[in-house]
Amino acid sequence: MKRIKYFIFFFVLSITISTWSQEFLLLGRVSDVSDVENIHVINKTSNKFTTTNSVGAFQITARLNDTIQFTAIKYTTKEVIITLKHLSVNELNVTLEEHINVLDEVVIGKILTGDLDSDIQNSDGERQVDFYDIGIPGYTGPQKTQSQRRLNEATTGSGIIPLNPIINAITGRTKMLKKRIKLERTDNLINSIKDRLSGEFFQNNLLHEDFRMDFLYYCSEDSEFEQRCKNKSDIEVVIFLKEKLIMYKQNLSETKN
Repeated sequence: MKRIKYFIFFFVLSITISTWSQEFLLLGRVSDVSDVENIHVINKTSNKFTTTNSVGAFQITARLNDTIQFTAIKYTTKEVIITLKHLSVNELNVTLEEHINVLDEVVIGKILTGDLDSDIQNSDGERQVDFYDIGIPGYTGPQKTQSQRRLNEATTGSGIIPLNPIINAITGRTKMLKKRIKLERTDNLINSIKDRLSGEFFQNNLLHEDFRMDFLYYCSEDSEFEQRCKNKSDIEVVIFLKEKLIMYKQNLSETKN
């Protein structure tokens, strides 16, 4: 009898340890709020990040006891601790509360304009010393993404024969990071086109709403996508989209037939 109890104890313990260490892909949805798109979903434990789509759905990897944070300008930040129940049903449904700013009183004083240097001068705070003040060079370009920083680390090294770039090239990590950066760049361009042009474009060029995002990804697969759309005028981008829409509709028609 004692042996059976020990067996059951160790069996349960092994399952718990396995669940604790295993990573799961959680499917979730943010609901019961007015605007469910582009809410930030962050796994604070593993530093993984995603956003909700137009219907509030998202997917993110997580382990038992990971902390998932939901943030958006319009809503109060919310955190959820992943439990065995979440993992067993592979589902995470969240409701957010609208964030309301209430001004208790009106203060008449120094005017803040939104311009950093101007506001520092008009406030009682002290400006921090930066590299301009002490005459040393500093980086002033755009912030690198996580993938760009990783690629930089993978392709640089010290010593007479830097081993880091060689090892990463052999293992394929450098190639994988370059591919990831290209995908991120493509996604950013797709989202930019969607936000700027999709409303008016699809009013004038009819396509069922269910196919619109698929159409934009279809455009991104064109070898000239970046060349035709990146840093181009809206007119130039619309011309490209019209050309691709003709081919996309032909493909849809052939698929149905």
